[in-house]
Amino acid sequence: MVIGAHVDSTDPLAAAARVDAAAVQFFLADPQGWKAPKEHPHADALRATDLTVYVHAPYVINVATTNNRIRVPSRKILAQHAAAAASIGAKGLIVHGGHVGANDDPAVGIENWRKTFAYQAESGGFPLPILIENTAGGTAAIARHLDRIAQLWDAIGEYGPGFCLDTCHAHAGGEDLTGIVDRVKAITGRIDLIHANDSRDTFDSGADRHTNIGTGFIEPEAIAAIVRAAGCDVLVETPAAGQAEDISYLRSKAS
Repeated sequence: MVIGAHVDSTDPLAAAARVDAAAVQFFLADPQGWKAPKEHPHADALRATDLTVYVHAPYVINVATTNNRIRVPSRKILAQHAAAAASIGAKGLIVHGGHVGANDDPAVGIENWRKTFAYQAESGGFPLPILIENTAGGTAAIARHLDRIAQLWDAIGEYGPGFCLDTCHAHAGGEDLTGIVDRVKAITGRIDLIHANDSRDTFDSGADRHTNIGTGFIEPEAIAAIVRAAGCDVLVETPAAGQAEDISYLRSKAS
């Protein structure tokens, strides 16, 4: 287990040093944009670092949608970001589960996820693990609730996807955090990464708003218990001013 943080992409290693992170996560392009990632200016240093590196895919990616104008470019930039992340030695690429329209059948979104992996498999598959992250809001979300995540894994499990469990998203999405690691593993067989975030909003609010550990609506020990139970890498995606304290707290509670 290593514990680190999501940091600014300008100079991830310098940002990691400021908060004593042993792992870093960052974007390789505008998280709200559709442009392909360019080689990172610190690519050589990232490839050489002893830190564990993760890349978060842009938020705009939604391979589940029935909208062709979003789904097709989503598949394209997902593959582009996977290649770029692998080129700097990233351990995984995190991508949100996405959603379908309010009047669409979620089963279609799940099938679109299966097609995403199937089409990529035709060209050799993704070059690094794709870690699908649970999300906080939306009744048509593919990865908000565990029952739908189970349906998703039934469709894509053969392709070996990874899973990223976000504590804020689970809390805000209406999932009880007690025993959630075991419940997730019963579905996916694995948890590859924990996003250890407190929530600015109440249980089942559907709001994706992170805050520093101990300043929101999740008991700090509940987050620490998830970290211990999962036994995998951990990243905080909390406000930068408090990340060093968040990392220190989790390290003190990790064993």
